[in-house]
Amino acid sequence: MTADDILAAARQCLGTPFRHQGRLLGFGLDCAGVAIHVARQIGVGHLDLSGYGRTPANGQLEQSLDSQPCLERVARVDDRLPGDLLLMRFAGDPQHLAITAGDTLIHAYESVGQCCEHRLSSMWAARIVRVYRFRGIE
Repeated sequence: MTADDILAAARQCLGTPFRHQGRLLGFGLDCAGVAIHVARQIGVGHLDLSGYGRTPANGQLEQSLDSQPCLERVARVDDRLPGDLLLMRFAGDPQHLAITAGDTLIHAYESVGQCCEHRLSSMWAARIVRVYRFRGIE
């Protein structure tokens, strides 16, 4: 498995409508749904994040990601690579996930109503609080 495989799987999600806790490509995905779709497509094992509200709190999302056997935490945010899973904060606790494609992000973004890819601007980079890598990337 390579970063290109991860990005190809993430790009399959583009255009899928945003749906909170959505898990169905073409019908509805949220940001965790994109990560789950990618994990399934690349065959790294079971990844699931469930039982979270629209705005996860109390470290819920971090704890869930830290417990996923198919993910490993990258020590420094600046060490992110294409194909990594980004945990982001808008306000309060981290509450959003995206896949980095280097200079762009792929994610289900409620504000635009669908899965999209756009530039990783300095504003978006400042939101990154943790980086996770799928285990087994070559």
